[in-house]
Amino acid sequence: MTKPAQVFGELDLAAPLVKAVTELGYESALPIQAACIPPLLEGKDVLGLAQTGTGKTAAFALPLLSRIDLANNSPQVLVLTPTRELAIQVAEAFQAYGRYLRGFQVCPIYGGQRYSFQFSQLRRGPHVIVGTPGRIQDHINRRTLDLSGVSCLVLDEADEMLRMGFVEEVEAIMAETPDDRQVALFSATMPPQIKRISKKYLKKPTEIRIEGKTSTADNIEQVYLVVPNAAKFEALVRVLETESYDGILIFSRTRLSTTELAGKLAARGFNVAPLNGEMTQATRERTIKRLKSGSVDIVVATDVAARGLDVDRISLVINFDIPGDSEAYIHRIGRTGRVGRYGKAILFASPRERHLLKSIERATRQPLSRMEMPSHDSVTRKRIEKFRESLTAHMEKESMEFFQDLSFELMEEMELDILQLAAGALCLAQKERPLQAVDSRALSNPRWDDPKPPRREQGQGKHRPLKNTALYRIEVGSEDGVEVRNILGAVTNETGLRSRFIGQIRIYPKYSTIELPDDLPRNMIEHLKKVYVGQKQMKISRSRGNDPYRADHKKSRDGKPKKVKSRKTKSSKRKPRPGKKPKDSS
Repeated sequence: MTKPAQVFGELDLAAPLVKAVTELGYESALPIQAACIPPLLEGKDVLGLAQTGTGKTAAFALPLLSRIDLANNSPQVLVLTPTRELAIQVAEAFQAYGRYLRGFQVCPIYGGQRYSFQFSQLRRGPHVIVGTPGRIQDHINRRTLDLSGVSCLVLDEADEMLRMGFVEEVEAIMAETPDDRQVALFSATMPPQIKRISKKYLKKPTEIRIEGKTSTADNIEQVYLVVPNAAKFEALVRVLETESYDGILIFSRTRLSTTELAGKLAARGFNVAPLNGEMTQATRERTIKRLKSGSVDIVVATDVAARGLDVDRISLVINFDIPGDSEAYIHRIGRTGRVGRYGKAILFASPRERHLLKSIERATRQPLSRMEMPSHDSVTRKRIEKFRESLTAHMEKESMEFFQDLSFELMEEMELDILQLAAGALCLAQKERPLQAVDSRALSNPRWDDPKPPRREQGQGKHRPLKNTALYRIEVGSEDGVEVRNILGAVTNETGLRSRFIGQIRIYPKYSTIELPDDLPRNMIEHLKKVYVGQKQMKISRSRGNDPYRADHKKSRDGKPKKVKSRKTKSSKRKPRPGKKPKDSS
């Protein structure tokens, strides 16, 4: 067997793609890339068994981009991913690889993003669609996405997708694509469902198995911090104020977020600059030069912009947005600990991103230790320490005679003792940057999701009641072929709500009910109204009464089910029980 080519120029890829990957710093093809690119270029089906972080995104993106017909403005490649984070990352990778393909368009589609924005993106005629199964099926039901022209379908992290309960959605989507389309399935494991799908939908696939050999440097301390998404920026500020560092590299997921995050940090007094692919080469080089010289201490960058970045003074890397695969993670933290120096890497992970953290640990074969959230007391102590150092240095350099005389004069005029005057001067001096940190409830004791969420049952049974919930009605029921998991998946995907905050879901023939937090924002409810479950919109609304199932099954003191009497109406009369005469109403 001949040894696979290790240089991208030898893999028969289109010249614009080779130029793009060379500029991105890809020196040679990784094993999975060298093995997958030739059969995918030939139009063969591929079954890839590889851990996250082995480089599989480039392994399927590059050959499929080589076969794109740029003159055909309709979806030709569909990539299904289990999470919105991975969908964004894969879409950005396609965009980076196809930067020299004139007119190339890629469109990420996932829950939580505005429909109006996705409609406009789809009308532009993207060549590649990357999305999560729930939102892709939603667009199919709305008839805003036509997959009849798809020539290749990619299932990325298929085992994770099926573990999350998307098996029916995936098969329904596959049924919308042509029978002769090419299929590439990538999975870290081979559970029975994956075997069944591969046998059913793949035609004589080329099977490729790659063992992950990723590793990280021993001189890099790796920790993670559990941070709710809404409190990430405040957590970042606390970390920056309490950690000791020389230079810092903060990784953010998108080009827009690098600019926004850098602006917010600059407003807090940090010496920071953004670094992303939208900047000109001259601007990027100037920013890196400033980081090297020490004229800027913090750089907020995307993965693409920071590829190949080599700055010795970077002692801390912060993953503000968790990467979708471990290859990106390893590349990120490799920017610190250069030339054998000590480095530290901090990973921000929200409770919903626990599975991504676990996949990184599996791929790197190195567990990450949990870091405690810096307390507001520790931030206050750090600020006082820095103020003390600054004050000492200033007093050593400047003459204090004028200010000493002024102090005695102010003490006499204002009738203050020396302690009162010093306290007032300190308070005035720290006005722009308070010495005392403000406590934040959002950052106190963040925890992972409860590994055992409340049970949601279709018929009857016990469940753990949630506090401060309201009952909502959904205009989809069992007659529409809907199950509990369909509703649960739609709500969690579209709102980002964690499952522990969703109460019981009950399915009735013509409608369903769900318990949601009582303070759910109005705009979120309006968004859910338009979401499809199966073939119908949810049209969710707050229930005016109690759940009829719950009302009919209230228990009496002896613990037996107790029927609740129905409310009497004008048009109905109570029928007398057998053997008993009705009361005389006269």
